[in-house]
Amino acid sequence: MAQKFTAREPAVVSVLCEDARTRVTRYDFAPGAETGWHIHHMPYVVVPLTDCEFLIESAAGEARVTQEAGVAYSRDKGVEHNVVNGGRTPMSFVEIEIKSA
Repeated sequence: MAQKFTAREPAVVSVLCEDARTRVTRYDFAPGAETGWHIHHMPYVVVPLTDCEFLIESAAGEARVTQEAGVAYSRDKGVEHNVVNGGRTPMSFVEIEIKSA
């Protein structure tokens, strides 16, 4: 996909733990901050620590998704996307990537 250049600040990324089975990463976003375009090479679970107003950019376009703190969701590997804090307040979530069963 041809990606748009943006001047957004990056989210703060902190790997909390990693072993042979999983990688657990915390993401902290100021309003308007982004992850940057990436592809997940493993299935993953996201657990919002705050209420999140996601702006998801992908080849299919943009989607806005609101997720409440503590309400987890999972995704398969393979989708290229960029996650942006589309809200007006800071947001945070933990991502758990599953390396093996």
